[in-house]
Amino acid sequence: MRTAIYPGSFDPITYGHLDIIHRAADVFDKVIVGILKNQAKSPLFDFDERVEMIQEVTKEYPNVEVVSFQGLLIDFTREQKADVIVRGIRAVSDFEYELMMAQTNKQLNPDVETMFLATSAKYSFLSSSTVRELAVFGGDISPFVPDYVREKICEKLEKRRG
Repeated sequence: MRTAIYPGSFDPITYGHLDIIHRAADVFDKVIVGILKNQAKSPLFDFDERVEMIQEVTKEYPNVEVVSFQGLLIDFTREQKADVIVRGIRAVSDFEYELMMAQTNKQLNPDVETMFLATSAKYSFLSSSTVRELAVFGGDISPFVPDYVREKICEKLEKRRG
């Protein structure tokens, strides 16, 4: 059984992320969406909220599991018995960083491969931070996230406004 991990902060999950998840789910027996707690970022949604949102929008994929983690990705791959790390690439600048990370991970565990999936062209500009910023300023985020996620973002921002 081939298991892949698709790691990220997913704050929030976008159609670009879902495109990668869908394509990875077609290739691998099991895809673990690994939600990273990144100390350098202050997330809009906490771990549990992100897990719940991603579970909801990926429920049509029986081979996708959502798990949160802290620490090194390579340690998480060992814990989950995964053989592949899946990374989406939007631009050349993504590739340079992701290649460095893939080579580091390969050095730490030669048994784990990294597979790069080029993001579909219609999502090549899309990022979670773009969605968050657009939402904060009242922009229409419906083309970029599923309705369920859009509703959760609106609820969260409404609570913050008070």
